[in-house]
Amino acid sequence: MEHERSAGAIIFRENEEIKYLFLVYEKGYLDFPRGNVEEGESEEEAARREVLEETGLSIELIPGFKAETSWFYKKNGKLVKKTVVYFLAKANRKEIKLSWEHKGYEWLTFEEAMKRLKFENTKEILKKANNFLKSKSNLKMFVGR
Repeated sequence: MEHERSAGAIIFRENEEIKYLFLVYEKGYLDFPRGNVEEGESEEEAARREVLEETGLSIELIPGFKAETSWFYKKNGKLVKKTVVYFLAKANRKEIKLSWEHKGYEWLTFEEAMKRLKFENTKEILKKANNFLKSKSNLKMFVGR
């Protein structure tokens, strides 16, 4: 079995409420920006690079949050285990410069996203990020700045 390791980020912004960035993938589903970790690159470096390539955003990762998920898929007739590590980052602007890889993007509240997300593992990662942000100490540190 082959293994793939990817990294990405759960990006949020905040005005009156917290909204999360989702990219619209070619097959129509919503997900976070992510991509394969390249040789010699750390997961954090890969997450920053992928976010910049896919959204045009330069991000700083929020300390203390890291979540991982895995799934299986077939590639050229072979089973591949894909593992993705996600970090949390605050967006420095609302406007996104999409790469050719995606059809669009949306900023959604937690509740809106939970209704529209297709994959359970994406919902679980979002729940972890939202709970992390909503904890009192983290809310004061990262939201409202």
